[in-house]
Amino acid sequence: MSADFAPINLTNHFLIAMPGLSDELFGRSVVFMCEHSERGALGLVINKPSDILLPRLFEKVDLPMGRLDLSLMPVFQGGPVQTERGFVLHEAIEGGEGESVYASTLSIPGGLEMTTSKDVLEAMSSGAGPRKVFVTLGYASWGQGQLESEITENSWLTVEADPSLIFDAPVAERYERAMALLGLQPWMLSPDAGHA
Repeated sequence: MSADFAPINLTNHFLIAMPGLSDELFGRSVVFMCEHSERGALGLVINKPSDILLPRLFEKVDLPMGRLDLSLMPVFQGGPVQTERGFVLHEAIEGGEGESVYASTLSIPGGLEMTTSKDVLEAMSSGAGPRKVFVTLGYASWGQGQLESEITENSWLTVEADPSLIFDAPVAERYERAMALLGLQPWMLSPDAGHA
């Protein structure tokens, strides 16, 4: 990366795919950025549900589903990397000394955490755990400078994340609602739009 550019940090932001991006996984996707540094970036696609519901995932890891509120929640396709591994995005739950109560947890500025250890699922299976959760198999990642390059090529729009879009918005509306955070609608950016 050229020294002319100040480094950007898109942690706790949404990446919104431009309407022209036709990639199968990333087309019309909204990605919540869990981490972004000079070394690269890691995020979870928040609007691509898989055909697996949460109780089936719990069954696969030999845990009972102790939360009726999660019984119809889909497991999402978080990205193309480590698609056999679970990632749980949830509200921050602090133990003593401000530490997370779960073993492998990334604390994200803005009040969310991403946990990859089974203990968060164990807490959920006993009826406890974080109230607001979002579960994916897999994640999206970019190497050093790769995301910055894709943004320069107009593949992505960026906006500060709104957790209600992750946890409360209907899946089918997440792309349009993310665009609306920028005051845009997808048709405004369509490559097929007419030219004056």
